[in-house]
Amino acid sequence: MNVCLGGTFYPLHKGHKALLRKAFQVAGPKGSVFIGVASASMVKKKEGIVSFEKRKQSIEYFLTEENVIGQAIIQPLSNKFGPTLKRDFDAIVVSPETQPTAEEINRKRKFLGKKPLQIIVIPFILSEDGKPISSSRIRRKEIDEKGTMLK
Repeated sequence: MNVCLGGTFYPLHKGHKALLRKAFQVAGPKGSVFIGVASASMVKKKEGIVSFEKRKQSIEYFLTEENVIGQAIIQPLSNKFGPTLKRDFDAIVVSPETQPTAEEINRKRKFLGKKPLQIIVIPFILSEDGKPISSSRIRRKEIDEKGTMLK
């Protein structure tokens, strides 16, 4: 199965890792996973984001640890749709936060005469305080990448 997902992936946290693991689980051992990483132009409004290359390297390191790096295609995203409107994917893995974008992708794919993607929504991974782990909370130093409270 050909699966896709996308994001800023910085800092790479427990929620991102759950998304990535799910994508590779859905793809299966013979499938591929396209990982779109927000380009510099997409993240210029967000403060404290490292370069695309550094974010890509942290994903590659994690995927190497998970022994799935050979199935991954990691490329920059210049917009929220990435290659989903042109390429042939079977499924997209998202969080509840990005589910509306996946639904918009499917509306556009239908309009273009393409088959809709299976949308796989994984639940938020929660921190110690019961709120979702998010990169913005980590950057504000409320929690760490594992969801442990820092304040």
